[in-house]
Amino acid sequence: MRLLVDLFSSDVGILSAAVIIFMLGMGGFYLRYFLKHMHEDEQRAAAGR
Repeated sequence: MRLLVDLFSSDVGILSAAVIIFMLGMGGFYLRYFLKHMHEDEQRAAAGR
């Protein structure tokens, strides 16, 4: 419990939490982006046959 109090009460803890949230969001964005473009490429390749 002390860890969570330190995480959200100090400047360094808040910045660390913000960076972790940002990186998870960026990872989710890139995962969705890459999967979308891979699916589009599959459809284009199938239509070209």
